[in-house]
Amino acid sequence: MQPTYTGIADAPGAPEVAVVVDVMRAFTVAAWAFRGGAERIVFAATQEEALRLKSRHGDWLAFQDGPPVPGFDLANSPALLRSLDVRGRTVVQKTAAGTAGALAVADARLLLCASFAVAGATAQLLRRARPEAVTFVVTGDGGRAEEDLACAQYIAALAAPDGAGTDAAPVVDPAPYVERARRSGGAGRLAEGVRLGWEGVHPEDVSMCLEVDTLPFAMVAARVDGHLVLRPVDAASR
Repeated sequence: MQPTYTGIADAPGAPEVAVVVDVMRAFTVAAWAFRGGAERIVFAATQEEALRLKSRHGDWLAFQDGPPVPGFDLANSPALLRSLDVRGRTVVQKTAAGTAGALAVADARLLLCASFAVAGATAQLLRRARPEAVTFVVTGDGGRAEEDLACAQYIAALAAPDGAGTDAAPVVDPAPYVERARRSGGAGRLAEGVRLGWEGVHPEDVSMCLEVDTLPFAMVAARVDGHLVLRPVDAASR
């Protein structure tokens, strides 16, 4: 498997296999929403589209990044998500990095969205798929977000063939990758937001975003009825 790392602006429109990474915080939030029982996540290109979709479906929830916005149910915080009941719900998510990255490569044959929480399961699915090449989309900071690149490289290391043609995972120490993310500009901005009392940022967001392989599913996106829809997938049974 040959990995390529790119930002959103330079991502190919229809790669064979794409893994879109947003550690802080879109796809950590998405992962924990599925852990909380959310049925699916619909990606919106704009806040207006997200609110339109929510208004058409009275039981849908809407998440966005940045400070809280009227009409949205969550400001993209994994820690604040714990107080929200998402069981059986459809979530509309709009962020400037993660969902934008997924929409940029929406025509990939296999499209995965990832963070550290689902890194191991994502790698397991890649090992089973055995693609010749994988495009990793680093969504933050114009493709330079160290936390996203570190996570992407960790997944690539876990997904590397073992040389025996099996699905066995190589032994990869996550600590160096997590430490890079801990020291990243994204983590620093969230910590600064906590210090300054920004709304929509929780003191535990960074630590939750740095938890590795805590959830047993990968997250696969596909077009459904004109929308890009994300769902959890058991990597072992796909």
